[in-house]
Amino acid sequence: MKNKIYFIGVLLLIVVSCSRNSIDSIEREDLFSLEIGPLEDQIALYRLEGSRGIRRTGFSMRDGLIYIADGTNGKIVRYNSYGDLLLMIYNEETNPPPITLRTISEDEQVTRWAYTYPLEEPGWIAVDSRRHIYAEDRLPYDEQRYDSETRALLDGIILHFDQEGRFVHYLGREGIGGSPFPRIVGMSASARDELSIICRLQDGWEVYWFNSSGMLLYLVKISSGVIPAHPEWPQALAVIDTIMASVDARQLLIKVDYSRDTFDESTNTRTGNEPVNSIIWVLNIENGAYLDSVEVPLYEITENGKPTDIRIFYIMLGTARNGKALLYFPGETDGYSLLYVNMNSHEQRRGNIHFSNAELRYNDFYLSPDGILCAMLADSYTVKMVWWRTDRLMNEGL
Repeated sequence: MKNKIYFIGVLLLIVVSCSRNSIDSIEREDLFSLEIGPLEDQIALYRLEGSRGIRRTGFSMRDGLIYIADGTNGKIVRYNSYGDLLLMIYNEETNPPPITLRTISEDEQVTRWAYTYPLEEPGWIAVDSRRHIYAEDRLPYDEQRYDSETRALLDGIILHFDQEGRFVHYLGREGIGGSPFPRIVGMSASARDELSIICRLQDGWEVYWFNSSGMLLYLVKISSGVIPAHPEWPQALAVIDTIMASVDARQLLIKVDYSRDTFDESTNTRTGNEPVNSIIWVLNIENGAYLDSVEVPLYEITENGKPTDIRIFYIMLGTARNGKALLYFPGETDGYSLLYVNMNSHEQRRGNIHFSNAELRYNDFYLSPDGILCAMLADSYTVKMVWWRTDRLMNEGL
């Protein structure tokens, strides 16, 4: 199949309408907890002195199984929803030998096992329907490169492991065995088991789209200087906030935030800017055309339950099947406010999730392809894996 590269230029503007509904707070389900530390059944979320490390801890969920990439220790683990450790891929130079897991050879048959692999710094992680694992990893310092044209450090590769945890190959920008990626800011596996890698450059984004065999199908380059204008405020400042891949279509969801200048009426001098709203644009990666768009309202800050004049952009958290997207904003009290958007029907629905302030030292979220919102919450000593069955609410009337 011939690779296709699109440079996004002229953009189609579509004005849409939407309906918005409210839903109640969503009940949380605590799955299991892990201690913070270096052992096989622990996660090294913090450094030993207690400060948050600069290495990423990524996680993903598929079919009720939790996958965590521990960038500090250099390991990848798989748990079931009860907290049973099923699989570990680990760097034996940075991890102690496993006690509860068997380090197995190719022909052994066990239910809980471990493989060794020289992981440097795993971060982003994705899992496809075959339970194949894709993990971002960092190249050693002496193998990293600098691209003078894009002014980007090229230091990332994608490791591919099969459902048993055996190494298959690594992906670079051109496909199997290719050159390293610039800074990776997103990765996901689609319903077709195709893999998308989203990279950030100084002047834009690059999106690499691979098939299940590791062949590069599409490369989409999006410039920061060419962003869709707001249909009602064409002079508004446009900034791309997030780019995410659709779960079940060869499409990108591009959330753009729009702001307009404010002026002092008495002197007619510019005093700053204020947000207008956000628009999620749907880009077809097969032909580079914009297909649709949905306007996203601003989050309205309240104080003591009363509205204020402060309006802030929502943050896009993830995408799910059938054109669903989830956005959020940290609430004023003990949780997050959620906004569900159906990119097909343009319907929108609000909700809330709650957790205690003690769990906010570190938190990371992941929306599964089926629409289940999962979170990794941590205090100084414990990591909690939790989820909210947002899939039930996203599928009711949306």
